[in-house]
Amino acid sequence: MSPRGVAIPDLRERLFDAAERVLARDGAAALTSRAITTEADCAKGVLHTHFAGLDEFVAELVLDRFTRSAALAATLPDRAGDDSVAGNLVELSATILSLDPGVVGLAVTRPAAARRVREAWAEGAPGFDVIQASIEAYLDAEQHLGRVGPGMDTGSVALAVVGTLHHLLMTSRPGGPPPQDRVERLVHALTSPA
Repeated sequence: MSPRGVAIPDLRERLFDAAERVLARDGAAALTSRAITTEADCAKGVLHTHFAGLDEFVAELVLDRFTRSAALAATLPDRAGDDSVAGNLVELSATILSLDPGVVGLAVTRPAAARRVREAWAEGAPGFDVIQASIEAYLDAEQHLGRVGPGMDTGSVALAVVGTLHHLLMTSRPGGPPPQDRVERLVHALTSPA
């Protein structure tokens, strides 16, 4: 355990990682401040020293994980012309689907956290809308290069991919069938020439 009064490097990420491990192992009902700090090998009160409470912590965890996904999606337009169109979209989808379903589910099951996440997204924090815009920009770039047909409605394809990712994240359960196969089939269906 970290000594009292000594700064813990990367504390925020350490707590987030610990929360994900608790969720994966024990489920959402077991997610308490004490369970998180015990898993992170930190003093009991450290979470409440850095966050207003468990709901704020959960909201920040969800926002952090979406920020990471959005940052990855933002690099997609720069990959236009590399690898295959479907392959690039499948790779991004796999990364987004690697978010722990328990973490995503927390955004729904804890009303105060859900409200904070929605407020942050309304204020411009990265979420599904940013990911969708990145996919559309990527498909536009691929269309310009002639790697997708000129008749593709890139905005609708981006919406379909993001809507599917959202659905699968919200309905996937730990231990359930991996959703990646379904996304891969969808991406190939949407990007294949007619």
